[in-house]
This record gives sequence, structure tokens and C-alpha cells, in this order.
Amino acid sequence: MPPIGEFHPVIVHFVIALGIVGIGLRVISLFPFGKFARSTATVLILIAAAASALAVQSGTDAHGLAERIPGAREAVQKHEHQGEDARNILLGVAALELAALFLRKRESLARGLMMASAAVGVVAAYYVYEAGEHGGELVYSYAGGVGTRTGDTTDVQRLLTAGLFHQARIARDAGRKAEAARLTETLVMQHPNDPAIALVGIESQLKDKADAAGALAALRTLQGPADQPMFAVRRGVMISDAHVALGQKDSARAVLTALATKFPDSRGVKAAMEKLK
Repeated sequence: MPPIGEFHPVIVHFVIALGIVGIGLRVISLFPFGKFARSTATVLILIAAAASALAVQSGTDAHGLAERIPGAREAVQKHEHQGEDARNILLGVAALELAALFLRKRESLARGLMMASAAVGVVAAYYVYEAGEHGGELVYSYAGGVGTRTGDTTDVQRLLTAGLFHQARIARDAGRKAEAARLTETLVMQHPNDPAIALVGIESQLKDKADAAGALAALRTLQGPADQPMFAVRRGVMISDAHVALGQKDSARAVLTALATKFPDSRGVKAAMEKLK
């Protein structure tokens, strides 16, 4: 089989959705009012079981890069083991469903097999949930696959940008302004021609280095895309903040008034005006 690692996120969602819905329908089918769900439950469980085998294979194909991320190996291996457990139990549920389908003319025996399928299915649903939850942890807490799955240098650059931006923000919020400034400088060096990143750098100049005069001068010369009003709003609000830092509240108010006239629905401008009051 050719590598199918790139399809892992898609396949996994089929397993989670079809498996849990199918098991839920199997439980419902055991009640007198739930006979309508019998066939549908069987079909969904069988598809989920088949998809779980593909999910494990695709995960194995995809794990190499994520496992090489420093500190992520244990999380990757834990997710793999949970996925394998979920697959094995789902295949067991599928076997019970096939047996019940084969013996459907022997009503009492078929019902017993469906009850067993429902009981084991509840366990399978738990394992599917756990595998999915830890897969999400691997992606969102360890960046396992985020920006790296495709191997595209642009995606990797976006990952680095996001990491530097958020780490700088966290450092700033924690009062580590020197660290925030250093991280932001690295970010700006990665994107020397991006006005949006330049704006982030000027924000650091204002907040981390307390250089309001330098930030104001840089903001006045910074040109952004004309088709992005959000950029104009952020730039204008930062100009206002720089004026406030320099003790020039009248100038700050004038900037915000002009912005409010041009962008009357901007929540950012309204919040800045309230703050200035």
C-alpha cells in the first residue's frame, strides 16, 4: 500500500463520527422503539471498523516527522497505542455485527450478539474518544503536523511565525519584556518586507522597549495594503497609543476621532476611545 499519511486527519474523523453514531444507534436498536436503527447501525460500525484500520496505517505513515519534534515522541507513541487499541476493539464489534447479520434468522441469538456488540461498542467508543483526544493534544500542544505535514517551506515558515508571535505575547504578559522584544526582533527578521509583521515589531518597540517616540516615527512612515482596513485601524490605534505614552492625549484623541469617522463600525477604535476616556 502506498503511504497514506497525508489522509490521516480525514480518515480519523470518519472513524470518530461513524463509529460513535453507529454504536449509539446499536444501543438504541435494542429498545422496542429502536428497531429502525438495526441495519444502519451495522453499516456504520462496519465502515468505522474498516476506516479504523486505515487510520492506524495512515497514522503510522505520518508519525515519523511528528516523532522527531523534541519532546513529542512519548505523546506520539501514546496516541499510536490508543489508536491501535481503538482499532482492535472496533474490529471486534464489527465481528459481532457480522455474526448477528449472518444469524439474523435466529432472532434470540442475533439479539444476544447485538447486545454484546452494544456493550463492547461502548468500550470502543471510549477508546475512540481517547485516541481522538490525544491526537488533538499531539496536534495542538506539540504542533505534531501543524505546518509540517505537507513539507512545504511556506507552511513551516507560518509555524515559526505563529510560535514566535505567541511566545513573545506570553513573555510580554508575564512581564518579561526583554524576552518579548528579542523574540519579536527574530520574527521581524524572518519577514523583512511584511507590513503586518513590521507592525508587530513596532508594537514591541512601544510596549517592550518603551520607545514611544521611535515607534511613532516608524508608524508614520509605515505603509500597509490599501485593501485591508484592519491594518489601517491597528496602525491608527497604535499611533494613538504612542501619543498617549508621550503624554499627548489631545493628539491621541484627534487620531482616534479621524479613525472613528473613517471606520465607524470598528470595535477596536471604539475600545481605544473608551480607554482614552
